[in-house]
Amino acid sequence: MRQVGCRVRGLLSDLGAAVRPVLAGLGRRLRPARDWRRSPAVLYAVAAASGSLLLTLCGFALASAPVDPGSARTVVFEVSPGAPTVSIAQDLEREGLIRDRLSFRAMAVLLGLDGRLKAGRYELSPGYSTWRTLRKISRGEVVTVAVTVPEGLTLAQIERLLEEEGLVEPGELRRALEELDARGELPILPEDRRRLIDPYEGVLFPDTYFFETTADPVTIARAMARRTQEIFTAERVARAASLGMTPFEVLTLASIIEKEAVVDEERPLISSVYHNRLKAGMMLNACPTVFYFLGKPMSERLLIADLEVDSPYNTYRNVGLPPGPICSPGLASIDAALYPAETSYYYFVSKNDGTHHFSRTLAEHNRAVAEYQGG
Repeated sequence: MRQVGCRVRGLLSDLGAAVRPVLAGLGRRLRPARDWRRSPAVLYAVAAASGSLLLTLCGFALASAPVDPGSARTVVFEVSPGAPTVSIAQDLEREGLIRDRLSFRAMAVLLGLDGRLKAGRYELSPGYSTWRTLRKISRGEVVTVAVTVPEGLTLAQIERLLEEEGLVEPGELRRALEELDARGELPILPEDRRRLIDPYEGVLFPDTYFFETTADPVTIARAMARRTQEIFTAERVARAASLGMTPFEVLTLASIIEKEAVVDEERPLISSVYHNRLKAGMMLNACPTVFYFLGKPMSERLLIADLEVDSPYNTYRNVGLPPGPICSPGLASIDAALYPAETSYYYFVSKNDGTHHFSRTLAEHNRAVAEYQGG
């Protein structure tokens, strides 16, 4: 009995805190016509009403107590858009998350929350009081999923990642991007996209996102695409213009740097090689672009025949940048593309330890290839 009494007192305290503003406002509106303290009948009526109110509050508090006090079990409970309070209360009672649906609805009405509960998926527990459950749903404290999109993924890989997290179904992300594109919400894309293998490659920024489990594909795609737009601040856009590049071209170069670099310190050096070759009118000879249009993993070796395949993305056959990005580059690669190191390097080769040897001349480069690649 002592435990029950403590629980009731605690619930009454919570309930008092919740209804106090309502009662205070009501008290301010009441103006007695005469001094009620002079009327015994009024005093008796007040005493009776007070006793009745106390009993009502006790019963209300007991009905609002947790179904299973101290329980650590959680349940994901979904509130549908537009669901009325009465149906939400019924579902909560059916799931064993509240003791009494009438108490839930009465509390919602008393606090002015009736019809104002927010849709979404909530992590609730039978160890919660009715007040705590109501407060959680009224505040929209929905379940979220944290998704980390690593740098260097292609759009197809990002879509598979989101599918594995249960956020999209196959094909939904691409359709969402098409919808955003039709609305003009992907301004970084060029008007002419005929030569692009994938028109939306590179537009989704790699980062950690927190999505509601009920988020639709358009909301997800918009958040990731807007992050890319936010990265291209006025300062970065101005810097790109000073290099004679558009933001989309910066994104394209950054995607190649992303695929080549392993050590962060080398990103500006790799960028300098490509900038120097672009200025000199040389082909970039970037292996990642070949892997991309062939659809081969970079763990495989490229054949001489691969370098001869006719594709606008083949930087061993075409001068300049490929038509578009080959992955989603991170901020470090974007800034490296915008701010290359000042060097006279035109070549680099992997040393098979994550770093590269940089060379100024072809002869020096060939010696480095023989040393590190054996040929």
